[in-house]
Amino acid sequence: MLSTLLPALRTPELRRKILCTLGLLGLYRLGATLPSPGVDYPAIRTCLHIVSGGDAAGIYQLIDLFSGGAMLQLSVFAIGIMPYISAGIITQLLTVVIPRFEQLRKEGNAGQATLTQYTRYLALTLAVLQASALVALAAHGQLLRGCPAQILADTSLFGMVVTVAVLTAGAALVMWIGELITERGIGNGMSLLILAGIAARIPSQGTAILDSRGVGVFAGVCVAMFAMLVGVIFVEQGQRRIPVQYAKRVVGRKLYGNSSTYLPLKVNQAGVIPVIFASSLLYVPTLLARLGPRGSSTWQELIQKYLAAPGNPVYVTIYFALILFFTYFYVATTFDPAERAEEMKRFGGFIPGYRPGKPTAKYLGAVLNRITLPGAVYLGVVAVLPNLAPQLGAGGPAQGLAFGGTSVLIVVSVGLDTVKQIQAQQMNRNYAGFLR
Repeated sequence: MLSTLLPALRTPELRRKILCTLGLLGLYRLGATLPSPGVDYPAIRTCLHIVSGGDAAGIYQLIDLFSGGAMLQLSVFAIGIMPYISAGIITQLLTVVIPRFEQLRKEGNAGQATLTQYTRYLALTLAVLQASALVALAAHGQLLRGCPAQILADTSLFGMVVTVAVLTAGAALVMWIGELITERGIGNGMSLLILAGIAARIPSQGTAILDSRGVGVFAGVCVAMFAMLVGVIFVEQGQRRIPVQYAKRVVGRKLYGNSSTYLPLKVNQAGVIPVIFASSLLYVPTLLARLGPRGSSTWQELIQKYLAAPGNPVYVTIYFALILFFTYFYVATTFDPAERAEEMKRFGGFIPGYRPGKPTAKYLGAVLNRITLPGAVYLGVVAVLPNLAPQLGAGGPAQGLAFGGTSVLIVVSVGLDTVKQIQAQQMNRNYAGFLR
């Protein structure tokens, strides 16, 4: 990584992009620490110290991790990037269901710009709903369970509306920062914001593990995290390369084709999207249970017992099954073997031993199904591993979530993608200099 960053910093254009990215990430972390109006920030800090992240995080632990701890503190950027990610996933899935979205996807840059605008509108709608839910939970004392203090200083209707408006505006600003990083910086802005949130939690959670369990346990956690890091890098780089041969063809006065290449199919074709989607889906029933009427009812007790406890075997089983389902579902919606086979046929490409068209599509579908299974199992194991591990600290698994498999998966994926983009831009500059 250093061999890639040091030459990039010597290049004025890349250095400007890297500094722009770092500056916007610093602005994002600043907003994650600013308290929202109408929120008693000292009371929140006291409550977080009392509950020590255990039941306070619970089902929210992964979503709170993505925001860098801003959600449970009800800061300006408490909503974070999750509404935009959820809206992007929903829009992408709707392209299979709604013909209009499918048509826009095939129109190139103009259609993609329209889909992006729809995604923004949907993200703002989800941000309003999530902000209202957080404020309602805080007003009823359900956000930080076990907290004796009232974390909302103003529980009037006007005060809560102002807080919801500020949280929604913060989500819109986070969305703008992420898009600005993608446009003028280095890497995918949304992924880098999640990476910044995870990195911000590592020092505090590492210190908590060290103070509560001692040097030996902390060293063991670091060794286990390093081993997981190596394994995740190995799987993330794994791919099935399908050879593709392009026939010779003449267009005008130029000769094209007569070359060999390969079609790379990653083992983890879906990335971390299934984990995010499964976590968001499990978050909904717990949210409804906490927003429900006061008092104990059967359905609320069942949800709190089985779906609000990450260490419960029922929760782990459902979480693992949802990850498997969404992995297959996401891969099926993002990679169409028939469409890919048609593209290859249109440009004169074929897989040796298979006829173009339906035989090629059938072969690609069979290969994709075979490599998706180990990828889905790998994602499920990495995601549920922190829930199966022993208690890392006084606060339980939530306290060491930044050292968990999902965090490592996100850090590795985003890091590798960012380094590849820097290398690609350096290569383009080197080719441009050579051609001159």
